[in-house]
Amino acid sequence: MAGNRRDFLKLAASGVVLPSAVTGGVEAQGSAAGAAHEAEFTQWYDVDRSLTNLENAYWNVMARPVMEEYWRQTQFVNRVNVPFVRSVTTDRTLNGDLEMVRSHVAALVGVQKDEIALTRCGTESLQDLISGYTPLKPGDEVVFCDIDYDAMVNTMLFLEDRRGVKVSTFEMPEPVTTAAILEAYETKLKNTPKAKLMLVTHLCHKTGLVNPVKEIIAIARKHGVTVILDTAQAVGQMPVDLKDIDADFAGFSLHKWIGAPLGVGAIYVKKERLGDLELCLGNREDAADDVRSRVYPGTYNFAATLTIPAALAFHNKLTVEKKQARLTGLRDRWVHAVKDVEGVQILTPEEKGRYGATTSFRVKGMKSFEQAKQMQDVLRKKYGIVTVARKGIAKGAAVRVTPALYNTETEVDKLVVALKAERGMFG
Repeated sequence: MAGNRRDFLKLAASGVVLPSAVTGGVEAQGSAAGAAHEAEFTQWYDVDRSLTNLENAYWNVMARPVMEEYWRQTQFVNRVNVPFVRSVTTDRTLNGDLEMVRSHVAALVGVQKDEIALTRCGTESLQDLISGYTPLKPGDEVVFCDIDYDAMVNTMLFLEDRRGVKVSTFEMPEPVTTAAILEAYETKLKNTPKAKLMLVTHLCHKTGLVNPVKEIIAIARKHGVTVILDTAQAVGQMPVDLKDIDADFAGFSLHKWIGAPLGVGAIYVKKERLGDLELCLGNREDAADDVRSRVYPGTYNFAATLTIPAALAFHNKLTVEKKQARLTGLRDRWVHAVKDVEGVQILTPEEKGRYGATTSFRVKGMKSFEQAKQMQDVLRKKYGIVTVARKGIAKGAAVRVTPALYNTETEVDKLVVALKAERGMFG
């Protein structure tokens, strides 16, 4: 932590005014209590800090205990090979282990094991749900918003050819509030009487906005519209109870905020809605009344899947409440330092519950994706900070910032210095 203290003193000398973070603040960072609080999270991660990585919404680093378990499972699968995978051994079988994994994942999101199927990622999960939804008829409409995930938008567009439906879109208001979000969804569905299916994003990968999904699902149901929920960015960094939300279908990743190995995700299908999904690519490896028949049945990384319980155990050890507080605290630290700086626009509201770790920004004059990529490049080449440009937002492209549990407050403070210096780069 001594290096962090020296870096902080350099930042303070530069004239940057830093706020007190939710998780301790600048004063706490310089104290034994602040250092201990930060170490509670950072001690578990081995990362390369030659660059400051604030692009953790892509996927998350495995904590050391999870990485060690992944290595043990990789060795195990490599040693026992086909007899284990074909479940012909007598002491331990893949099928038995997978049932245990499904139980853990189901408990994570508050549902039953037989409503969960394991996949390779959130994208695969949601593609299976969207493309497999059968109640659509030619002339029906399907709805999505400009802040929805690009791959899922493409799958919704695929339904035009696949099901003969019409695609209808709308824009998320800026600036945004809970009331504005609900009004936008209500107005859109009221004006789209033929709508039958809608994609809803829980936590937006483009802006960081957390939607009030329980209320949106209730609005959709009132209009006779089924919702497919993309909760890939929410599961693991905030409490997610799919029963309480009253979701019918949801897809998510486990290598993002749960911190499992790359290549693991899941779908949720409410038991009584399983008949509304066709078999995935004719999958008859599993019974038609089994949710696993709705996902691709091919070979996957067995060791990664078998590591999920260890990732969930570590997640539970930290607790989702502590993770959420730490992540939003790191987010608040940089956002509160620049939100009133002329030329900097923050794209998530300060309203409680409407943001998580991720927040995107624009600087004055930034509209195009090319400009957002220029800012991304400046942050990396000049300041050693990794972020990512995001496109597809109706009001203009932006740069996404996502700290993770392993990030230090000093690393986040570097971004404050950079934004204050570069806020005028487009005039």
